[in-house]
Amino acid sequence: MSPVLSHPSLPLLTTRRRPVRRHATQLLPFSPAEPKPEAGTFAQGESGWREGSLKSPTADCPPPPFHIPPAPLVGIARLAAKAPEAETKRKSAEKPEYYILPVKSILNRCESNRVPFEWTINPYRGCEFACKYCYARYTHEYMEIDGGDFERKIFVKQDAAALLARDVSQKYSYASKASGYTKAEHIAIGTATDPYQPAEREYGVTRACLEELAKREGLSVSIITKSNQIVRDLDLLKVIAAKSALSVNITVTTLKPRLARLLEPRAPRPDLRLAAVKQLREAGLHVGVSASPLLPGITDADGELEGVAAAAKQAGAEWFFSGVLFLMPASARQFLPFIEKKFPKLGKQYREWYAKNGYAPEVYRKTASERVLRIRQKFGFSSRPWEGDRPAIGQTQLSFDLQGLRSCVAG
Repeated sequence: MSPVLSHPSLPLLTTRRRPVRRHATQLLPFSPAEPKPEAGTFAQGESGWREGSLKSPTADCPPPPFHIPPAPLVGIARLAAKAPEAETKRKSAEKPEYYILPVKSILNRCESNRVPFEWTINPYRGCEFACKYCYARYTHEYMEIDGGDFERKIFVKQDAAALLARDVSQKYSYASKASGYTKAEHIAIGTATDPYQPAEREYGVTRACLEELAKREGLSVSIITKSNQIVRDLDLLKVIAAKSALSVNITVTTLKPRLARLLEPRAPRPDLRLAAVKQLREAGLHVGVSASPLLPGITDADGELEGVAAAAKQAGAEWFFSGVLFLMPASARQFLPFIEKKFPKLGKQYREWYAKNGYAPEVYRKTASERVLRIRQKFGFSSRPWEGDRPAIGQTQLSFDLQGLRSCVAG
C-alpha cells in the first residue's frame, strides 16, 4: 500500500450573521417558471487546478517584479497532485477526469455532536452529478483544487475494502456514547459524495465497502444517494439488513424533470429514484426520502414539497425529511452566479441571504421546519430509524458544526 501523509491542518471556516432587514425574511412569494436547461452544462467556474492571482494577474492585482516560489503542497493536496489517472472505458468528451487517490482511512470519525452519526464513508472525492447547490465542494479545496472542479476531477479511493476491514476492527464501537452505550455507532455512507455516481459502475468502491460490512453483525449503517443504481446491490443490502441496522435515503428535491436536470445535471430523473424507493421497499429494506435542500423560491412553491412527499409515500417510503439550502463559501461561489443567470428574479434575494451567511434567515427556516412537520403528520411518516440516538440540540433545523463536518469528510 502506498504511504499516506497526514492531512493538513485547516483553519475553522466561520460564518458571521449579518443583520437582516425585516422584509428580507419574508417568504419568497413566487416560484419562477423553469428556464430551459442547457444540454450538458456543468456548474459555474473554470476547470483546472487552482491557481493564484500571481499566475492570472488582473488590473487590480498585477504580477510583482520578482519571482515568488509557490508553497509546497502537503498532506492530501500533495497526494492529489501526484495521483495517477485511473483507467476508464468511457469515451464521452464530457466525462470527468478520474484519479486513484491513496488514503490512510476509509472510515472517518465525526467528533461533532451536531451531526447524527459517528462515522462516515465517502468512497470517492468529487461527484459527477454536478448538483449546483452541493455543499461538499469545499472538500476539493483540501486538495488545493477549485470547488468548480468538484464534478470534473473525481478521485477514486484506493484499497477501500482492506482499509475498511481494518478500520471497523480497530476503531468502530458497537456501544456508542451518544446512545447511552445501548446502540452501535452509526456509519453514514455518502455524506460528501454520491456513492452511486457513474464512477461506481467502473470502480466499484461502494460495493467493495458493502461487501466488508456484510461480513459483520450488529452495525448501524445508512446510505444516502440520488441514484437508482443502488438497486444493483440489493443482494448485499439484504445481507447487511439481516445482520445489522440498515436504512437507505433517496434524495428527491423536485418531481419536475426539467427542473431536476437544471439543478442536478447528471443525476437520474426523479421518477427513476422513486422507482428505486419502491424496489428497495419491496425487498424488505427500510427506506425514506430526503427532499433536501429546499431551495427558496425554486422548490418551495405551495404544494410542491407536499407533492414530493405524496410520491414518496406512494412509493413506500417510511420517512420523509427536508432542510433549507445551506451554502458554504465554496458552494456559494458556484451557486449564486448560477441563480443570477437562470433565476434572475431571485438573484438579489439570494445575495442578501447567502453572500455572507451560509444559512437562510431563521424565520424562513422555522417556517419550513413547521411545514415539514405538518407534511409528516399528514402522510403518517415515521422518524428515521437512527433519530433519537443523539440528544436534541434545541434548534429548528440541524445546523451542522462546520469543524466537525470537515473532520467527517477529510479522508
